[in-house]
Amino acid sequence: MEWGNGSLHADFVLLGLFSGSRAPWLLFALILLVFVASIASNATMILLIRVDPRLHTPMYFLLSQLSLMDLLYISTIVPKMLLDQATGQRAISFAGCTVQHFLCLTLAGAEFLLLGLMSYDRYMAICNPLRYPVLMSHRVCLLIVVAAWLGGSADGFLLTPVTMQFPFCASQDINPFSCEAPALLKLSCRDSSAKLNQTTVCSPHPRERLG
Repeated sequence: MEWGNGSLHADFVLLGLFSGSRAPWLLFALILLVFVASIASNATMILLIRVDPRLHTPMYFLLSQLSLMDLLYISTIVPKMLLDQATGQRAISFAGCTVQHFLCLTLAGAEFLLLGLMSYDRYMAICNPLRYPVLMSHRVCLLIVVAAWLGGSADGFLLTPVTMQFPFCASQDINPFSCEAPALLKLSCRDSSAKLNQTTVCSPHPRERLG
């Protein structure tokens, strides 16, 4: 792999959070604990909303979708980070980095949109309580969810090619632990400052938490 020639298909190295830590395995255990708790809590919420008929309401249906997005979002980054620390292998291929970047943008964008669209549900529940069952029918809830997923996917499809089109030759090292746009554009051989200002960041997370 010749970085000096600006290869478009180069492997990257994810530096991660552990390299600068004095107690990397303690940090590893803490992140693993939070990750497992986040997966368990989101999965439990989705399951409870599905099995309990009393929770079959528009608000809880949208919350279950939000939990699903949370679950998928953290699963695109944290397992790779923990696996790299456990195996000592921090490399990620160009294709893998592209997929991670796309999923990150898609899920973050979908969650932003869903959080915004959920305000419509609360507005109707407060301002039009008598018409709420009609205004927030199951069909409307499905349209809200589909709109959020399609909007997030459009975000990923539009912005991922913008980021990944550059030749990367400045370095192999991505700081800190995921293929987000600013970290990738810093590795570009070309001046990407304009693109950096126009590109959505993969993190921080919409609610700035793991789950």
